[in-house]
Amino acid sequence: MSKIKIFSLGGLNENGKNMYIVNVDENIFVFDSGLKYGTGKMLGVDYIIPNIDYLVENKKKIKGIFLTHGHESNMGAIADVIKLLPKVNVYATKFTMEIVKRELKESDTICNNLKEIRPHSKIDFGKNLSVFPISVTHSIPDAVCYVLYTKDGAIVYTGDFVFDSTMIENYKTDIGKLAYVGKQGVLCLLAESFYAFKDGHTSPNNRIDAFIREVLQKNDNRIIATILPAHIYRIQEIFNEVMKTHRKIVIMGKGLQELINNSINLGYLKIDQNRIGDLSNLNEKGVIVLISDEKEKPFANLERIIKGYDKYIKLKETDTIFITEPSYDGIEKRLAIVMDDIARNNVNVVSLSSKKHLLHHASREDLMLMINLMNPKYYFPVKGEYRHLYMNATIAEELGIPKENIILKQNGDVAYFINGKLQDKQEKVLVDDVLIDGLTPGDIGELVLKDREMLGENGIVLVTCTLNRQTKEIMAGPDIVTKGFIFVKENQDLIETSKEICSRVIEENIEVNSRKVDYTKIKNEVRNQLGKYFYKETESKPMIITVIQEI
Repeated sequence: MSKIKIFSLGGLNENGKNMYIVNVDENIFVFDSGLKYGTGKMLGVDYIIPNIDYLVENKKKIKGIFLTHGHESNMGAIADVIKLLPKVNVYATKFTMEIVKRELKESDTICNNLKEIRPHSKIDFGKNLSVFPISVTHSIPDAVCYVLYTKDGAIVYTGDFVFDSTMIENYKTDIGKLAYVGKQGVLCLLAESFYAFKDGHTSPNNRIDAFIREVLQKNDNRIIATILPAHIYRIQEIFNEVMKTHRKIVIMGKGLQELINNSINLGYLKIDQNRIGDLSNLNEKGVIVLISDEKEKPFANLERIIKGYDKYIKLKETDTIFITEPSYDGIEKRLAIVMDDIARNNVNVVSLSSKKHLLHHASREDLMLMINLMNPKYYFPVKGEYRHLYMNATIAEELGIPKENIILKQNGDVAYFINGKLQDKQEKVLVDDVLIDGLTPGDIGELVLKDREMLGENGIVLVTCTLNRQTKEIMAGPDIVTKGFIFVKENQDLIETSKEICSRVIEENIEVNSRKVDYTKIKNEVRNQLGKYFYKETESKPMIITVIQEI
C-alpha cells in the first residue's frame, strides 16, 4: 500500500515563497525553496520565507531539496533553510548551483551537501523512487522541471516554464522527454499558474529583441537600461542588439558585474567583451548603461540616479531611460511614481507594456500543451494567487480532467493519495510566514512588526526619572521626551500635564517608610494613565517607555 502526501509550505495564494513537499511512504522530497519580498507596509522586513518546522521535525526522512532554477522566488530561502537543515542534500543544475553558492557565500553559510545534477540524468533513491530532471524554457539558463517516479505513477512539478521554439541550448525545452513521461503515466501534475488568465501562448511576447532594436535606432544618445539580474536571457537580448551597433555597454554595480562576468566565463552569455566599457565611457554619446533593478527594492538604483544621489551618473536631458521588464503585480504604483519623477527631469523614458510584453511564464495555451503532454490523472495548480490557481483549474477542466481530480489547495492543505487514489481527508500541516530583517537571525515576529507599526503611526514617548537610592525621593524629573508624536514647542501644556501625571503615579507607588519602590507597577500605571490622557487630547496612542534610575 503506497501513501503519498502532496502539499505546500509556501507558494499557494501568493507570488513567491515557493516550497512544495511530496511525502511518499515517509520519504520526503522538497521542490524549491523560495522567498518573497516584504511590501512597503511591512516596516523594514527584507524578505519572507516559509516556516519549515515540518521539515526540521522530519529531517531524517528528507531525501533532498530540488531547485528548479535560480530565481529567488524559487531558491532565495536556501541559505536560511540550510542553516536549519545542514545535512540535507541540495540538488540543482550547474547555473542554478552557481547562484546557490554565491548566496551561501554572501550569508556566510557552509553547506557540504550540494549536488550538481544534469538534465535527463536520473537520481535513484531506491524503493521504486527516483527523480528525473527535464530541461524547460525560462528566462534563466538550466531551468528544469522534476519528475518524481513512484510505484503509483509519476508526480511532475513544472517549476516556471514557457514553450518557445526559438530558445535553444541552455534554454531549450525537451518536449520529447515530457511526452515520454506522459506516456508512462502521470499520477499528478503540479503546474504553475502565474499567467493562467492570459489567452494564447506566451511566445513570442516574451521576446523583446525587436523592441530593443527600435529603442536603439530612435535614441542616439546615452541610454540607461534597468534590468533584473536574474533574467539572463533579457541581458543576452540587449547584448545581441548592441553588438549590431557601434555602441559600448557599461555595467554598473559590483553584483551585476560579477553575475555577467561569471555567466560569460561559464558560457551562458555569449558576447564580445571588447564592447564592455568602464567608467571612462560613462558619458560618451550612445553608451548603454546597465543598472540592476532588484525585486526587493524595485527601481531603487534608478531612483537614486533620478534624485541626483548617484556617485557616477548624473541625468542629462538628452538621456533615455529604458525599463526592460514589463511591470508585475505589486510594483505598478511604484513604477507610476518613478515615471512621473523622470518626466519632472525632462528625460525621455521607454517602458514595456505589461499587456503586450510578458515574462517567461506559461499562458493558457502553454498550460494546455503541458497538460496534453503529461495527460495526468490528477491536476494540482500551484504558484500564484488563488485567482490564478482557479483559472488554471478551469483550463484543466476544459481539457477533460474531471473536476473531482483537480486539486485546489491553500498552503498547508494536504492532498492525500492511497494506492494512487485521492482520499477525502482534511489533513493540514502547520504553515506560517517567517519574517527576516537584514542579518537578524530567525523570525522577527508579529509583535516586533506591531511595535514598528505603532512607532510609525503614533511615535514614542520616553519618561525618565531619577530617585535617591537611600530616601527614594525624586531627585530629577520626570522628564518627557517625544519622537514622532507631537511638536513639543507648540504643546507645552500637554507636556507639563504629562509630567504631573507621572509624578503622581511615581509618588503613589513609593513606600517612604520601608523605602520600597514597585517599579513594575509604576511602569504599567504610567503607560495606562498617560496613554488615556494622550488619546483624550490627541487621539493618538504613542508607545510609552518609562525609565527610572537610582543614584
